[in-house]
Amino acid sequence: MSKNYFQHELAVVESENIGKDTRIWAFAHILPRAVIGTNCNICDHTFIENDVIIGDNVTIKCGVYLWDAMRIEDDVFIGPNATFTNDKYPRSKKTPTKFAPIILKRGCSIGANATILPNVTVGENAIVGAGAIITKDVPPDSIVTNTNEVRNTDF
Repeated sequence: MSKNYFQHELAVVESENIGKDTRIWAFAHILPRAVIGTNCNICDHTFIENDVIIGDNVTIKCGVYLWDAMRIEDDVFIGPNATFTNDKYPRSKKTPTKFAPIILKRGCSIGANATILPNVTVGENAIVGAGAIITKDVPPDSIVTNTNEVRNTDF
């Protein structure tokens, strides 16, 4: 059976749920139950866990790790080395019974090195600036910078 997506020879793709025209680059690792939509770009050195659903036309730049309970809608951009966490109080050898979700709504952008904590939703078309630390929901059509100041926009 031929693939309808591109996989670099140095990528590990265990999932069969990869959409048409998606590109997966070197040193990416995608676990078996992950779901990735069409026309996505998964750059080098990314890791995608099992309980992750990614929509269509999503760009995930280098050095991004997506953990269980993440939901990424269509047309989302995730900049290099953006950090996500699904456990607010992690402890070694103590896994929660249920991981806390992070939801990235349609058309939002996450800047390089931003950190998004669990139980956060980034609204439609919102922009999270580079280096920002996000501890609460980001409203749709807003910009949040490292000061966590929320500004509305007219995109």
